[in-house]
Amino acid sequence: MPDNTNPQAEQMAHESMVRNLAAQANAIWPQERPLFDRYELPARASVVDAGCGPGEIILRLAETWPQSSFHGIDVDPAHLELARRRCAPLGDRVRFTPGDAFHLPVDDRTCDLAMCRHLLQAVPEPWRVVDELIRVTRPGGILHLVAEDYGMMHFHPVRGDNDQFWRDGPMTFAERTGSDLRSGRTMYTILAERGLADVRVDYVVIDPVRVPRDVFANIWVAWRDGYADAIATHSELEHAAILEQFEDMIAAIRSEKGYGVWFLPVISGRVV
Repeated sequence: MPDNTNPQAEQMAHESMVRNLAAQANAIWPQERPLFDRYELPARASVVDAGCGPGEIILRLAETWPQSSFHGIDVDPAHLELARRRCAPLGDRVRFTPGDAFHLPVDDRTCDLAMCRHLLQAVPEPWRVVDELIRVTRPGGILHLVAEDYGMMHFHPVRGDNDQFWRDGPMTFAERTGSDLRSGRTMYTILAERGLADVRVDYVVIDPVRVPRDVFANIWVAWRDGYADAIATHSELEHAAILEQFEDMIAAIRSEKGYGVWFLPVISGRVV
């Protein structure tokens, strides 16, 4: 087990992360909700969310599935407190517990749906998190992973080579601090190697055709605010060059004739 299982703790605790997760949820939910419907879970499903943050997805699912119970787990106490306040009207069928995704405070084979969203790219050895999710899921239950991959983001127009920016900037930052921003592409194999059934990959497509430009831009603004300094510290890129790339991507999103796209893998499988 790595010594530091939360190498992006400072960025995750930055105020921009709450803005980022809210914008991501607004962008993703319309395309992600039909995936949950496809799982055909029991009416009184037990759901675990590893790395729940401020509870964006639990709030939406709990309102959608009024008979199900939800358990959100996260290492950040401020995010947990926000999640508790937001979900308080839903009563005791929704609860939030401090804990990390490598050691979930959940009994073996007790949940119908185990989720992990927007976390696997930010931790070392993400397959260990997958193993924990499998452990807590009963046979027939579902794993649902939103596994980011930073090789699946493209923008035009921008100055310079935007693909090179992702490799030399954010990906280098992650490698040097202990995570892999291209782990999304590995998750199908990880689930298949562990014997899950019905493994599939769906894509949420975040672009101006499917998502309002202001919602899409808010994600990138929050990423800029929370990560530009860290990328400069842990890569060879100058801070000004990092900001230039973020500003160009944000401008491409906001421009009526500009385009950007984030292909977001959603990997699922059934525990046997």
